[in-house]
Amino acid sequence: MLNQQTPLDLAFHALADPSRRAIVERLTRGPASVSELAKPLAMSFPAVMQHLAVLEGAHLVASQKIGRVRICRLEAATLDRAEAWLNARRAEWERRFDRLGRYLDELQAQGGDDDKPD
Repeated sequence: MLNQQTPLDLAFHALADPSRRAIVERLTRGPASVSELAKPLAMSFPAVMQHLAVLEGAHLVASQKIGRVRICRLEAATLDRAEAWLNARRAEWERRFDRLGRYLDELQAQGGDDDKPD
């Protein structure tokens, strides 16, 4: 169904936003509190919380409350699945371009001197 998003759909949707990508980028360096994540972003704290909710819903980020502080960490497994999907697409296109290159080489070899101007 179109209304049922796969985990990969959710991940790419979450990563489509530059603010969420900035949060993910920061979390690649290690866990951080919500206030640390919010500091460099030009938005309200509630807006940051909404972005984090999207990232958590996509299983890209997990958080836990430690005392009065909410600590967020990256869920690498979801990023790994997205990377695997992208790598599979890249490999397929590389195979297609390789086939195209071989075909063009064959055409050029068959054409011989016909391609040279008089």
